[in-house]
Amino acid sequence: MNFSKLVLTGLISSLFFVSCTNDDTNDDTPLGSYDNGFLILNQGGFGHNDASVSYVSSDFATAQNDIFSVVNPTITLGDTGQDIGFNGDNAYIVLNASNKIEIVNRYTLKSLGSISTGLKNPRFIAFANGKGYVTNWGDGSVATDDYVAVIDLNAKKVSSSIPVVEGPERIIANSGKLYVAHKGGYSYGNKVSVIDAASSTVSTTITVGDVPESMEIKDGTLWVACSGNPSYVSTPLAETAGRIVKVSLANNTVTSTIAYSDVKKHLTNLVLNGSDVFYTVDSDVYKMSATATALPTTAAFSTTSQGVYGVYSFAVHGNHIYVGDAGDYQHNGKVYVYALTSPSVGTLEKTFSVGVIPAGFYFND
Repeated sequence: MNFSKLVLTGLISSLFFVSCTNDDTNDDTPLGSYDNGFLILNQGGFGHNDASVSYVSSDFATAQNDIFSVVNPTITLGDTGQDIGFNGDNAYIVLNASNKIEIVNRYTLKSLGSISTGLKNPRFIAFANGKGYVTNWGDGSVATDDYVAVIDLNAKKVSSSIPVVEGPERIIANSGKLYVAHKGGYSYGNKVSVIDAASSTVSTTITVGDVPESMEIKDGTLWVACSGNPSYVSTPLAETAGRIVKVSLANNTVTSTIAYSDVKKHLTNLVLNGSDVFYTVDSDVYKMSATATALPTTAAFSTTSQGVYGVYSFAVHGNHIYVGDAGDYQHNGKVYVYALTSPSVGTLEKTFSVGVIPAGFYFND
């Protein structure tokens, strides 16, 4: 939906929400600081111009929807919220279908400007060498026009671009280098590009597994979760199983691969948390040791009791596991908070109604 230019009081009264649990009470206090909790980027429906940001306090006592619109009542956030990147006090909200980045203060959500040129199908953002780096598909039907846009953070503009292979998605920075997972765009990729931030050039590409979906870095190792080719790929491609690939950052070589034997197992949402590794398969959450040499066959817990068809977004933070459920992809989604340790992994603790298609969690505490 398009955001109407309603008076601020009308927006506040209509957009507040609270937890679905019975022990919570309504909180109609005017919005303030968001420095003690987490933001949820709601993607919104493609072409509907209804991307939004929700907020939940660390103690789960306060929860509010559409906070960008309340703080900035004359600005429409945009179409298809893809990612949020924190850099200092600023948050950079990537809007895929709007081909723009909205810049806000991460603690107040007050708009600080936007970048709307030099982007085409922007996806994810990272920061290195005092600059921002945003993956772009370009024209999704063209395999040769994909790039990483380099953002001049002071001038708030795209200053240059780095050509990369098709379908750049997640991007992660480490020690002056950027690692880009090529999920494939409209196709199916199997590579990670390594970019030298100082020279803005691709130094090498690493073949990992089919459809690299998410990445983490720990102790000199890049972990890459590859979901595998889906069942509906066309020949000569075939469906492939999910796997986790480890890459040594010292020499950019694959050091180990652990995969499912069942091609129907497509893992996503990799998270490293201390000595544990979490990921999801469909509606199930899996946990294993970081030193494991095989993927677990039994899930730590399932979200099916909450009616989750497939985990859309996922995070592990503090003592909690966070799951975003897109539902029917048309109406407001849900966020479920589960226990990480006590009383047992996967015990449901809280439920929140958020915006359309909750796409990611970003912690401000």
